[in-house]
Amino acid sequence: MATVFKNLLGSDVAQTRTLLHEAVPITGTIVFGTTYNDENIKNYTHEMFQSVYDYPVLSASSNHIFDITYGYASSVGDSNNTQNQKKLNIYNQMAQVLVGYDINGNVRKFDQNGNHGEGDTMDECVFINYARLLTKDEFRKGQYTLDLDGLSSGDLIQDSTAADSYKVNSPAGEYGLLYTASAAAGDIVGHIYYQAGIVVLTSSVFVDNIGTLFETQGIQDTCDKVREDWVDNDFQNTTELNSTIYFCRINPNEFNYSSNPTYVNNSKIRVKQVSTDAPVSYITTVGLYSADNELVAVAKLSEPIKKTDSNALTLRVRLDY
Repeated sequence: MATVFKNLLGSDVAQTRTLLHEAVPITGTIVFGTTYNDENIKNYTHEMFQSVYDYPVLSASSNHIFDITYGYASSVGDSNNTQNQKKLNIYNQMAQVLVGYDINGNVRKFDQNGNHGEGDTMDECVFINYARLLTKDEFRKGQYTLDLDGLSSGDLIQDSTAADSYKVNSPAGEYGLLYTASAAAGDIVGHIYYQAGIVVLTSSVFVDNIGTLFETQGIQDTCDKVREDWVDNDFQNTTELNSTIYFCRINPNEFNYSSNPTYVNNSKIRVKQVSTDAPVSYITTVGLYSADNELVAVAKLSEPIKKTDSNALTLRVRLDY
């Protein structure tokens, strides 16, 4: 009788995790609209943020790249400032999500060094929220660089030490400190939240005290200024590929017969020349079944494999998710 099912042992199943990385460049010619004359920039009637696309917005083939917005803490707020309440709301919203609350239930500010309650805070921030299309599962640590024209410190912004010394005291996951130049020589100018796909920059990083002008001008004008200073942005994303590997072991006395009706003709096995020959089968497919014999996955072999009672096989089936 044909062997149809065989139970997998615990030692026949293995779990693996693979990290795939993809390099993503975002040039200033796209961000500032040089290529498409700002047709790839979308502004909204609420004027709370601005969206950047890789192609004119009205095109069906355009893809969302990121959003830009600006906000400040209550210590900076002034009722005479343009969109004062909206800027306060944006800062509080981003701080709630990325920094969280203190023991008294108050929203924390963005600490420059990432240690809550220690050092200076970033009270005025530009927020760059990248699309999941680009960041995938997360930014790759230590690979983010942002070149802004004429930084106040004159250097490239990067998470230079994050691969080894990222922080985990955020409700949004892991994040790194953004420096100008290396961590040893540069200044801390922001944070990069890896799983959330958000970059936070202190407004003081912009030259000629333009950061302080953000307070009095509208959010949309601030976004335009950030895009105007954008030279280049490079990072690598990460896709986490989880896999279950099944080792389907076939012993010499197993699966040498097929239950396919065409395997026999007039009660005789087609592949046997004489009655004393051993039965032969060809394996083309592996089916994985649940405990109640419901088919849940099918794996196809690249070519049929001959199976006789004189050979044993181990088929490696990988299920990615």
